[in-house]
Amino acid sequence: MVEQLSPLSFPSKIGGNQTSVTEFLLVGFPLSPRMQLLLFGLFSLLFACTLLGNGVILGLISLDSKLHTPMYFFLSYLATVDIAYACNTVPQMLVNLLSPAQPISFAGCLTQTFLSLTFGYTECLLLMVMSYDRYVAVCLPLRYSTLMSWRVCITLAVASWASGFLMTLVDMLLLLLLPFCGPQKVNHFFCEIVAVLKLACADTHFNQVVIVSAGVLVLVGSVSAIVVSYGHILHAVLQIQSAEGRRKAFSTCSSHLGVVGLFYGTAMIMYVGPQHGDPQEQKKYLLLFHSLFNPMLNPLIYSLRNREVKAALRRRLGKGRPS
Repeated sequence: MVEQLSPLSFPSKIGGNQTSVTEFLLVGFPLSPRMQLLLFGLFSLLFACTLLGNGVILGLISLDSKLHTPMYFFLSYLATVDIAYACNTVPQMLVNLLSPAQPISFAGCLTQTFLSLTFGYTECLLLMVMSYDRYVAVCLPLRYSTLMSWRVCITLAVASWASGFLMTLVDMLLLLLLPFCGPQKVNHFFCEIVAVLKLACADTHFNQVVIVSAGVLVLVGSVSAIVVSYGHILHAVLQIQSAEGRRKAFSTCSSHLGVVGLFYGTAMIMYVGPQHGDPQEQKKYLLLFHSLFNPMLNPLIYSLRNREVKAALRRRLGKGRPS
């Protein structure tokens, strides 16, 4: 009689005995203890800045009625995704820097993989939705309140989350069908799906094709939509006669373009750029940038490049001062 195994208890044969994979070891960054301690301090500071910056953006949008518009509604969702993505990957990395041999459970590893993929897909789609919002604001201002009503905004936001969840679900279901029998060392600082696939004791070619196809579909589709949106925006802005009018129109889009360039620039280098040396190591460091710097820089870009956010911050700080 064959024993039925749960999806999280795949059989492996090590030394002739039947065992099951219950945990993984994250390789992270194999450096000297002194360097790891230094990186722990630096990364902790960056992580705190990420939480503080995005928290301030969320607080301002929530408290200031002048920021209760579709543009800032989507920005609040972007800040939420950035916080969630950083919280999913960075704490485990910090633990590994202090205790390199600290394992992560099999279920915990798969959960981290699922969440990182979901947040990554969702951020791609949210940036695309935000470009559509800017297109309507600049090119169709008279119809803006109709085309970007609160019902439409909520629908677009929920659709972004749902699409990211469903695409990740397909990847994870295919991953759960694979047997894992060692080695148990994940060559990454978190359970990135391709790094986890390398540990499977079966042919993972189909899994990799599905993952790459989904990534290309989301990246190419969202980038194409953003390029089309900003092509129309540029054409509309150039039709504006006054320099002040053009400056104001561009200012509403510059922050979003900065975030788009940062996010998709990293993604394009990771998946499309020329490969030198070890591609896996390159991807590890690019994902480190994406996990630490992108979520931290996004609120800075929106606060430094956006007059309305700076004005809202001044109003909040002014109210907090004693008269």
